[in-house]
Amino acid sequence: MANAIERVIEIREKALGEIKEAENLEGLTAIKNIYLAKKSELTALMGLMKELRAEEKGSFGKAINDTKAAIQEAWAKKAAEMEKRKLQAQLEKETIDISLPGETANVGHINPYYVIIDEVSDIFAGMGFEIVEGRDVETDHYNFELLNVPQDHPARDMQDTFYISETELLRTQTSAAQAHTMLSKGGTEPIKMICPGKTYRRDEDDMTHSHQFSQIEGLVVAPGVSLADLKGTLELFVKKMFGEKREVRFRSSFFPFTEPSVEVDASCSNCGGKGCNMCKGTGWIEIGGAGEVHPNVLRMCGYNPDEYSGFAFGVGVERIAMLRFGIDDIRRFYTNDIRFIKDFNAK
Repeated sequence: MANAIERVIEIREKALGEIKEAENLEGLTAIKNIYLAKKSELTALMGLMKELRAEEKGSFGKAINDTKAAIQEAWAKKAAEMEKRKLQAQLEKETIDISLPGETANVGHINPYYVIIDEVSDIFAGMGFEIVEGRDVETDHYNFELLNVPQDHPARDMQDTFYISETELLRTQTSAAQAHTMLSKGGTEPIKMICPGKTYRRDEDDMTHSHQFSQIEGLVVAPGVSLADLKGTLELFVKKMFGEKREVRFRSSFFPFTEPSVEVDASCSNCGGKGCNMCKGTGWIEIGGAGEVHPNVLRMCGYNPDEYSGFAFGVGVERIAMLRFGIDDIRRFYTNDIRFIKDFNAK
């Protein structure tokens, strides 16, 4: 082993000497390839480990690792010095650098996505709702099971998402934040909260669908909360968001986490409810889903459904923005096209 360690020391001193004497980046790169590549002599020496006794392997491995670290550190330091000298020489040579952009005073613009989130948050904050930030990466337990969607439930087919592991996934709905909030209250405190944020589902990308979109979920839990409270809350929200003449209607539906469940429609802002192309002749436009919190959800999240009831609702941020501002394609929110942002602000 003594001979092997001596060879490692020789390689180290030789490499450090060559790095010190290197005159350009090309030569420096060649040195790195000689001493730190996968087929270098140092790597080959690692093959001797199997021939050493157990008490010798530690010191020999340390010698090789320390040598690699010393060579890498010296190489990086020399490379940084060369890059600095190269840049300095270039700056001295080029008295006018025409590649640098000129100074501008462009005024930034806010994406309508964030305009809607801020406005909705302000409206509900004015009604006494707490704004809660959820987690983009959730567990199956919070995203599905605590919302009354157990394993193999057919409702999961509509919310196929991106799994990180068997138990972790990108959330399909911001409703998971409701489960966290209920559990944090210990089943004894009233709740009034909304959670805006991104959600993820495996979906085809077209004018009205995207694998990433955003929701604003709301939850109220207290003794005696009814569908009448839900409708009153959403009517106030719709009038604040779309105008005093807008009306709200409920249509029966099904969601695993609410019972009864409803689809929420707002009267069409384009035709005033008379029927047009925008609302497909119905006079109404769907804005989200809602309902009374299912007793199973209350029970699993620590609340006694005999004492507490509640309502929950969810609206799509992009859908509201498209209705509010006449945006024709959901993909415009995510293409980072500054022309779209400027055009939106001009309107």
